[in-house]
Amino acid sequence: MGISQDRSVAVIMVGGPTKGTRFRPLSFNVPKPLFPLAGQPMVHHPISACKSISNLVQIYLIGFYEEREFALYVSSISSELKVPVRYLREDKPHGSAGGLYTFRDIIMEESPLQIFLLNCDVCCSFPLTGMLEAHKRYGGIGTMLVSKVVAESANQFGELVADPDTKELLHYTEKPETFVSDLINCGVYIFTPDIFTAIQDVSMHRKDRANLRRVSSFEALQSATKSLPTDFVRLDQDILSPLAGKKQLYTYETVDFWEQIKTPGMSLKCSGLYLNQYRYTSPHLLAVGDGIKSAAVIGNVYIHPSAKVHSTTKIGPNVSISANARIGAGARLINCIILDDVEIKENAVVMHAIVGWKSSVGKWSRVQGEGDYDSKLGITILGEAVTVEDEVVVINSIVLPNKVLNISVQEEIIL
Repeated sequence: MGISQDRSVAVIMVGGPTKGTRFRPLSFNVPKPLFPLAGQPMVHHPISACKSISNLVQIYLIGFYEEREFALYVSSISSELKVPVRYLREDKPHGSAGGLYTFRDIIMEESPLQIFLLNCDVCCSFPLTGMLEAHKRYGGIGTMLVSKVVAESANQFGELVADPDTKELLHYTEKPETFVSDLINCGVYIFTPDIFTAIQDVSMHRKDRANLRRVSSFEALQSATKSLPTDFVRLDQDILSPLAGKKQLYTYETVDFWEQIKTPGMSLKCSGLYLNQYRYTSPHLLAVGDGIKSAAVIGNVYIHPSAKVHSTTKIGPNVSISANARIGAGARLINCIILDDVEIKENAVVMHAIVGWKSSVGKWSRVQGEGDYDSKLGITILGEAVTVEDEVVVINSIVLPNKVLNISVQEEIIL
């Protein structure tokens, strides 16, 4: 078999509008996967990482957003990467493994030997080349990216035990009540096509149990809510856990950064992580400035080419400024995301905050959060078209779209 036949495809799970409520008010305007981190849509980062995969023939996005919401982005990214990107819309949620299985015929059209599976709301360096080399050495059905975390936070994720020598997955449990391990599932995988057989087996077993339930008086007494639809298959509970310890699944540990993007606070943190990664992967995307002919830039900063930034501003570290934003004289921006068409007026301060599309921050005003990414009010968020008038202070607050603030607020949710 020639190397040209060693084809790979990548599948990125993007979810859908029935979830992501914790991402409001930012998800009112744009699907969460298209929210910009470090100047690029969230989904762009795993897609860009796929460029490193040799013999990659296709990238699929699977979710249940309307196709029109992704059409423009899919078209532009396909042209940019010169790899076909296609959006596949689920008719309903099928689970992380069920969604993959739903489109198995399409995914297998190019007869790939490897299927990369990535979750859109994961922020990491995506070490896909190293994973693939390890996956081929292991010779199993699948290889999963894992990372060590502090023991106190491990139960927020899938915990696992792996053989320290062979790296075989020995035990897996999703969000356990008692501590199992400080090694967690990162939501990035490589599978052989045999994964489809494993998913099919789960569905068939569930159908058999459903048929038994119809004729069993004992089963009829059990709560029907405990059973899942036969076509709803979860990758973690239904696939990883049963296959652990059977020499079929293996692990690849990353020592680089890893986070899950569930909330606006985490999106701000992850924007900073990606900005830092640009230093090594895409330094041309980072702004520079000395404060004389252009704005003073400190640390990692992204400024869209269409943004207008006054030369007397001071920006950074960890700032992302989107298209057509206008930053006035003397403004100070620290650890923030400034979205499209925002105006930050003279001498305003924005710190540990996300300023929504078409919003305005007045002269000498301050929009600021504590910088606690895990707390609900740890950063300040302005929704779309919010106006903060001159000399108003907004601290640790969330402001829904189309509001005008003419008095200062602290630790409030403005509905």
